[in-house]
Amino acid sequence: MAKPRKYPPDPKTPLVTHLIELRDRMLRMLAGITVVFICLFPFANDLYTTLAQPLIDQLPAGSTMIATEVASPFLTPFKFTLVGAFFLAIPWILYQVWRFIAPGLFANERKMVLPLIVSSTLLFYAGMSFAYFVVFPLMFEFFIGTTPEGVAVMTDISKYLDFVLKLFFAFGLAFEIPIATILMVWAGVTTPDKLVAKRPFIIVGVFVIGMLLTPPDIISQTLLAVPMWVLFELGVILSRIMISKRPAEDDDTSPPEPPPPSAASQEDFYDRK
Repeated sequence: MAKPRKYPPDPKTPLVTHLIELRDRMLRMLAGITVVFICLFPFANDLYTTLAQPLIDQLPAGSTMIATEVASPFLTPFKFTLVGAFFLAIPWILYQVWRFIAPGLFANERKMVLPLIVSSTLLFYAGMSFAYFVVFPLMFEFFIGTTPEGVAVMTDISKYLDFVLKLFFAFGLAFEIPIATILMVWAGVTTPDKLVAKRPFIIVGVFVIGMLLTPPDIISQTLLAVPMWVLFELGVILSRIMISKRPAEDDDTSPPEPPPPSAASQEDFYDRK
């Protein structure tokens, strides 16, 4: 016999209560980013040097990076530190998102969402690390090696930052493919068998995405497309495992009994400190 599903708190809570809670969570997100930024800012120049190291290692002897704008030596490390603070605060940001949506989820949904949030964060960091340690050295070596004779390579520091941030986002989001696959299967949008049947189209699609999100060279395109394909296959495998372990109550089509009236006050709708 299927177990009854646990209902979320009283759905009649006023909209104002939700908005106040959303405001509080957003303020906590901003506070977390600010704290991380303050801790990182004294090391802004060192952090940027570390970011630029894959390019610096490939530059010819005597070549350096340059700053073509007056404020670039200050604003570029400042911008990178701010973006880095956001990246490092992602676990805190997702935790606040989780605390906001958790009261409105069923018990079985909470068990599903929390591991997805943790794994999506780790995958995003893995994508950025893959870009920095694997893609950047190979890509910059290719670019520097194809420089025409008589051309001095002196990359502007702000243009370099914009370039690598774009790749960080591209690889970070690309590594979220297993999560997207699991969510689509969990929501009933598709099935693992249907995804496998569309594998040829997906392979072509990931190479097209790699072409659009990376510089116009076959190395970076392939280094993005192949991991996306592998992660898609991983997502299919994990979605099959998820379906095989789905609780029996998810298959129960009979309507559940309505929940008893909640005695909790509106102020207790969210789990506060």
